[in-house]
Amino acid sequence: MNFRKPTPIQQAAIPVILERQDLIACAQTGTGKTAAYVLPLLDKISHARHDHTSTLVLVPTRELAKQIDDQIAGFAYFVPATSIAIYGGNKGESWDQQKKAITSGADIIIATPGRLIAHMNMGYVKFDKLDYLVLDEADKMLDMGFMPDLLRIVSQLPTKRQTLMFSATMPPKIRDLARKILKEPTEINLAISKPAEGIDQRMYLTYDKQKPKLLEHLLKDISVQSMIIFTSRKSAVNDIVRILQKMGHKAEGITSDRTQDEREATLQGFRNRQFQILVATDIMSRGIDIDNISHILNYDVPQDAEDYIHRIGRTARAATTGTAITFINEKDQGRVARIERLIEREIPKLDNPEEVGPGPAFEPSKHREGKPRSKSRSNSKPKTNPSAAKSTERPTRKPADASAQVDSKPNLENGEDRPKKPYNPKRRNNKQRRPKPSDQAQSSETAATTPPIESAEE
Repeated sequence: MNFRKPTPIQQAAIPVILERQDLIACAQTGTGKTAAYVLPLLDKISHARHDHTSTLVLVPTRELAKQIDDQIAGFAYFVPATSIAIYGGNKGESWDQQKKAITSGADIIIATPGRLIAHMNMGYVKFDKLDYLVLDEADKMLDMGFMPDLLRIVSQLPTKRQTLMFSATMPPKIRDLARKILKEPTEINLAISKPAEGIDQRMYLTYDKQKPKLLEHLLKDISVQSMIIFTSRKSAVNDIVRILQKMGHKAEGITSDRTQDEREATLQGFRNRQFQILVATDIMSRGIDIDNISHILNYDVPQDAEDYIHRIGRTARAATTGTAITFINEKDQGRVARIERLIEREIPKLDNPEEVGPGPAFEPSKHREGKPRSKSRSNSKPKTNPSAAKSTERPTRKPADASAQVDSKPNLENGEDRPKKPYNPKRRNNKQRRPKPSDQAQSSETAATTPPIESAEE
């Protein structure tokens, strides 16, 4: 497979894993993290000859589960080890295949948390002899709201195991999770590397309504071999695809709404150069390895500065060159400032071409995010325990278990701008009912001794 020498994360992680120590490793996507844990674990499995499932790898997306399974098949070509990817969104017969692999004891199971929980609910999943647990792209799993599922899965595993956690970033919530499931871990922190030197980064200041025309102008001027257009909203994917197709470009979109077969067919078509442009949400920014992508275009600025690095890291891989273009509207300018602080460089801001028209001025201080809400609005929300979390199960009227809570960001891919406000029934207006004529005399007698009933609105 043309592996000649280890990458930095492989060189640091493999000896730690071979010594059976727990590990928490922070390294950017595309740095060889998969081989960093698969190679030493395959070495252990090949010598131990387990008669049970020895390794569980948890990942955030179906595409990443499938890709890791394919990579394990390549690494284990001469090794007596079996693996299977467990994920949803596919045909019914795949459930039976997954059930058979789980019950027969495949050596390595690569799973998305939600699908694995579905199998666990059926009662035939037995991990009582599990030796190794790997959490890959752990920060992304927490961002997607998988904390309750992760804790539930971990609670079903033996306490005597080796646990490996790989993450592209190291926010406080990752360290909180590590403290709960790892034992005296070795920490490797390569941090987020800066974008590859071969990436030509540029940004355009443009209003939302100007973006289609600016996109059309750019595609006329640049030579695109293959391009990924990223958007934070899955609802925008089909709109962008239609715009491109009207321009005469071959383009397809990929979102979490598509079935797994459709997503795999789209990815395969893009790899085979059946179409030039792929429009996707951030599910494509993590761990998906596609060669020779010449251009990345951010139709909007990602919410997290780290995601910008993951997005543009799809190009200029393996010491090649590429171009990363980002459209900035007036509301996204504060995010750009955070990106520039993270990568420690200023990215050129270009004006729109004359035929597109002038865009907004770059004034990030006027468009900062996180402004405090008004007092009346903030007071209308009930106080909640920050450690409490919405359950992934069907909602009930019972209070959620505080241990299952997660403080996660809104899932922009699913089109949610903010968490939904809890149901707050309207208070009735308890104004005093007018007395009947027959009761007039009685009410006048008691008026002096009876206190007035105040309106609920007061």
